[in-house]
Amino acid sequence: MKKVSQLVTGTLVQGFIICKRQTWLMAHQIVPDQEHSYLEIGRLIDEKSYDRSRKKVHLDNVVLDLVRSEEGDLVVGEIKKSSKGAESAKMQLAFYLYKLKEYGIDARGRLLFPEERRRIDVELDDKMIDEIENIVREIEDIIKEPFPPPFKKIAFCKHCAYKEFCMS
Repeated sequence: MKKVSQLVTGTLVQGFIICKRQTWLMAHQIVPDQEHSYLEIGRLIDEKSYDRSRKKVHLDNVVLDLVRSEEGDLVVGEIKKSSKGAESAKMQLAFYLYKLKEYGIDARGRLLFPEERRRIDVELDDKMIDEIENIVREIEDIIKEPFPPPFKKIAFCKHCAYKEFCMS
């Protein structure tokens, strides 16, 4: 395993899976519309879900939504509004598991979709480690560019808080 750059965060990994332009904007501290309804709903779900057992943990450039011990195993949870972006959320959680492994901490992951009463377990395996390392390299390359990648319209654009930066 390769030590990951401090420039790369789980949010950048999630953004990268959805939209490389968004990744560049986030990495360059360009803040999306903070009053965008989807961001507000996401913050509300994040604050109100799993209160009783909630323990946010900060580790380097990573913020873990939820950390629990289950049957002697460490389980890291990532809370999301919807499973529509499940693949990007899965890779974000895999990145967190990768970062923990850098510190010698083995953990399992769990994506939590409270509005849907759904969860998906995530295990970090060799294939996923390779994927994370490739994604991190690509994100580092995107960050180094002086300008964002060209705009490509995708399904996620419809509800994106960065829409004004891309469609104006």
